[in-house]
Amino acid sequence: MATSQATTPGGTTPAGTTPESERNIEFQEQEKILSPDFLSVAQITDLLTQNADGIQEKMGKFLNYKRLQTRLKDAILLDYYVSGFLWARGMDFSIIQYSKFMTLLNMLLHNLKTLHMSLEDSIKWLGEVMAELGPNHSQKCDDWNIFDIKQANAIIDYLKISLFQHYKLYEFLFYSAREEIVIGAEQVIEVVKPPGCPFPDPLEEGISFDIYSTFIEPPPTLEMETKTEINEKLQIREEAFNTRIEKLKKA
Repeated sequence: MATSQATTPGGTTPAGTTPESERNIEFQEQEKILSPDFLSVAQITDLLTQNADGIQEKMGKFLNYKRLQTRLKDAILLDYYVSGFLWARGMDFSIIQYSKFMTLLNMLLHNLKTLHMSLEDSIKWLGEVMAELGPNHSQKCDDWNIFDIKQANAIIDYLKISLFQHYKLYEFLFYSAREEIVIGAEQVIEVVKPPGCPFPDPLEEGISFDIYSTFIEPPPTLEMETKTEINEKLQIREEAFNTRIEKLKKA
């Protein structure tokens, strides 16, 4: 039995294959670009209802960044995604355009972090992706074009000033080890001394001992006076004893 074939303007195609089925296959290939989506439709819809502060808070929760106050890396990445989303909102993108654009931002960082992709390779990769997501004359249906020429050029210009211009800094962020910074404060508490003791202590390096003992040192107590008197009497007796010894030596 002869196999039936359908003839097309470009030649023959296998049985069962029609121009419509070819378009469906191409559409399925188109759907694989930048999949899976970085943000879900529900998450994007939720973000669109928020102001800038709300977007930052929601995005942090979606990305599971829980230590933004102590992890500088998470704070930088959150700012990267929030800035991209705010820029996209200014472009008045559709939901599918938001989805693909945010996935594009994520994939560029993924290529840098995981594949160690150089700046030149990232730019080349972006060109290949935008050729698929943007307008392409070889495509048979304009409805499959996610971004038009103006939007595609705007995306490329945004990535130039956001990611590519600071590519070395993002490389440093992912590749360079950093010491843990301990955030805290050390406080020294000085306990007040008992009554009778000078407080605060005199600055010994700031004044001489004579000035301190004359004008600052507290007056001696009765016990100190008694000790001084005893020392004076002992000194007198010692001098008298030494005098007698000298006389005996001369006799």
